[in-house]
Amino acid sequence: MLKTLAATPMFGLTLSVLAFCFGRWVQKKTKFVLCNPLLIAVACIITFLSVTGIPYSDFAKGGDIINMMLGPVTAVLALNVYNQRRVLGEYFLPVLIGCLVGSAVSLFGVLALCKLMQADQMMTMSMMPKSCTSAIAIAIAESHGGDAGIASAGVLAAGLTGAVFSPLFVKLFKIKDPVAQGLGIGACSHALGTTKAMELGQIQGAMSSIAICVCGIISSILALFV
Repeated sequence: MLKTLAATPMFGLTLSVLAFCFGRWVQKKTKFVLCNPLLIAVACIITFLSVTGIPYSDFAKGGDIINMMLGPVTAVLALNVYNQRRVLGEYFLPVLIGCLVGSAVSLFGVLALCKLMQADQMMTMSMMPKSCTSAIAIAIAESHGGDAGIASAGVLAAGLTGAVFSPLFVKLFKIKDPVAQGLGIGACSHALGTTKAMELGQIQGAMSSIAICVCGIISSILALFV
C-alpha cells in the first residue's frame, strides 16, 4: 500500500512538508544551532526513502511541485527590494560594492578551487553559482553545462553553512556594523542565511534580503564572462 501511495505526487509533497514541520519542532524544542529545520528535513527524507526502499523518482513526482514554485518565489524577491527601497537608497554604494565583491569572490573562488582540485567542467559549472538562490543557481549551472542536482546541493550546503554558522563568523571576525553583517550573510548564503540574519536584527535581515536579489543579478551577469 505504501508503494502505491508513493507513486502519487501527493506523497513527495506531503513528506516534504511533514519533514520540514518536524524540523521546525525539533529546532524550537532544542534551540540547538545545528538543528536547522531544512537540514533535519533532508536527513529525515533520505532516511525514510532508504528504509522503505521507495525510489527517489517516486518522491520527485511531488518534490517537483515544490521546484515549480522556485521561479515565482525568486521573482517575488523583487518585492523585498521594493519594500526596503529606503534602506537601499541610504546604503546604495555599500550594497553595490559589497554585493559585487561577494559575488565575484564566490564565483571565481569556486572556479579556482575546482581547478586546483582538478574537477571536471560539469562539476565546476554546477558548483559555480552555489551562493545564489536556487532558481538562479540552477539556471546559471544548466546554461554552462552543469547539473541541476549538483547545483542544488551546492546551494543547500552554502545556505545551511550561513544559517548555522553566520553568528559565529560575525563574532569571530568582529563584524559590528549591521549593514555589513546582513550583506555578508545574504551574499554568501541567500535565503537560508537570511532567516538567521533576521534573528540578528531588523537591519541585518533587510540588508540580507536585498543582497539575495542584487547578488543574483550580478552573478548572472558575471557568469556570462566565464
